[in-house]
Amino acid sequence: MNANDIPSPASAAEAALPATMIPWRQSRYGAPDVMAAETVPVPTPGRDEVLVRFTAASINSGDVHIMRGDPRLVRLFFGLRRPRVRGRGIDLVGTIVARGDGVDGFAPGQRVVAGWRDTLAEYVAVPASRLSLLPDAVDPVTAAALPVAGNTAVTVLDACEVAAGSRVLVVGAGGGVGTLTVQLAADRGAEVWATCGARAEEVLRGLGAARTFDYRAVAVADLPGDHFDAVVDIAGETPLAVLRERLRAGGAVGLVGGEGGRVLGPIPRILRSMFARRGGRRFRPVTASTKADVTAGLLDLAAAGRLTPVIAATFPLTRAGEALAAVDAGRTVGKVVVTRD
Repeated sequence: MNANDIPSPASAAEAALPATMIPWRQSRYGAPDVMAAETVPVPTPGRDEVLVRFTAASINSGDVHIMRGDPRLVRLFFGLRRPRVRGRGIDLVGTIVARGDGVDGFAPGQRVVAGWRDTLAEYVAVPASRLSLLPDAVDPVTAAALPVAGNTAVTVLDACEVAAGSRVLVVGAGGGVGTLTVQLAADRGAEVWATCGARAEEVLRGLGAARTFDYRAVAVADLPGDHFDAVVDIAGETPLAVLRERLRAGGAVGLVGGEGGRVLGPIPRILRSMFARRGGRRFRPVTASTKADVTAGLLDLAAAGRLTPVIAATFPLTRAGEALAAVDAGRTVGKVVVTRD
């Protein structure tokens, strides 16, 4: 055998791939029992894509909304009668096993993190532009919790200009986005207050919250007015005027979540916020999205021990439907993660 006969790492990895794989997919909208494991061909990475072998993924509220097609507005973008993208999952950690034409800077064998789609599957084709390298010091379960929830937390804190010395109120802080928002705000040097369920109070204090309040016992309206530089509203239930009144002049409310109505979801509330500004107190709606450079920064914080996602539960990929059901139930503190069996 001469040198030209020796397979490259990429071709060797591709040769070892199975013909089929199992993803979790749905053919209709509904409760978690619409999800089922299927057998399909392993995808081939296209130009500027890599093929990633699944290691872990976390479940986000966006997965549940698309799974159920709720609010109805979701169906305008994801399919009127049934989901156009049938697989759930929008976070991914795994190992590159093949790459398409035009991919530079990534190679088979590298461990990567991405925010993409249809990630509850044994193999996922992902655009290389979506990838961040996984540091050796960060375990896959930790990394899986960061892309969507972490990017959302960074975006809302940036939008509200949270910095050292800021006083921040996080409303509905017990979930994946909330627990990361508390940690990241505290890491910036902010004083963080948080409302949450009673089970999450001790957890949030351990993450850096200076004060916590059980939302069943203390309403947002009971907290001091003209007191906060920023309010991050994840629960989405407090009247806009009440949130605004908690702000100091020049402060901002970041609107992250909220169920809203069955048809339009949080859209009417977001539209009302455009006209609710008073005395320099602003509203900043934030939507979930991921950027590779932001994810890389989050991974660096995790590697340095400055960011530790709260993991409520882990499920093997063979039980991904149960992971979706756990998030759908709405009682988890932190993130639910699916791992390779």
